Amino acid sequence: MTPISPFSQGRLAGRSILISGGASDIGAATARRCVAEGARVACADLDQTAAERIVQELGGHAIALHCDVTEPLSAGKAVDATIAAFGHLDGYVHNAAASSRDGDVVELDLADWRREIDVTLTGAFLMGKYVVPALAKAGGGSIVLVASQLGHVATARSVAYCSAKAGLIHLARLMAVDHAAAGIRVNSLSPGAVRTARLLQRWPDLDEADASLAGHYLTKRIGRPDEIAASAAFLLSGDSSFVTGTDLLADGGYAAR
Repeated sequence: MTPISPFSQGRLAGRSILISGGASDIGAATARRCVAEGARVACADLDQTAAERIVQELGGHAIALHCDVTEPLSAGKAVDATIAAFGHLDGYVHNAAASSRDGDVVELDLADWRREIDVTLTGAFLMGKYVVPALAKAGGGSIVLVASQLGHVATARSVAYCSAKAGLIHLARLMAVDHAAAGIRVNSLSPGAVRTARLLQRWPDLDEADASLAGHYLTKRIGRPDEIAASAAFLLSGDSSFVTGTDLLADGGYAAR
């Protein structure tokens, strides 16, 4: 685990955070970061066994949950289970994502389009139905929707992925407007390319992916999951108390060109 600055220790003390897609690279890194900063975490994922492996690392500070964000009953149960375990809910990170398929509007199958939109965008909408009332009951809180730099720019043959992530960015703005009076902040977080298993759909290993993509980034490298987790922890914490309705680009300068 990457060492955490002493200035950030305890920023999330006493808070309970629900993370969907919590067993994946960025989700797991966010769970670790939140626990390191004092939070208790519900690590929710379609793959509960994988979530349980992450939770084992985190000791008594986390629980593993099965959650399908596309199913209202499952979404509601995840929120209820988090509150049952920790007493209240203070933050939610929507990191659930589908396995993307390439294609333009002519090539892409409708089923693949629907799957991408269902998990990324409709999933955030459904989770919001249960997360927002829980946060309001606790007196407020923070929601982070994990989007992408490709929600801002178009890339060839990624019509479903780019559309879903762009929708997620605007959904965060809309939720921020609608629920500010309840003390709820909502932001999106848009990573650039990150060293995750998703890149292995295109490259044989992460070092080759980094070498291929590095030239697009001012940092001359792609990101790490722990770097995105640090940004998520900032948005969940009181350090971002005046930040809502915006998108945080954690993209190594990709969009600056």
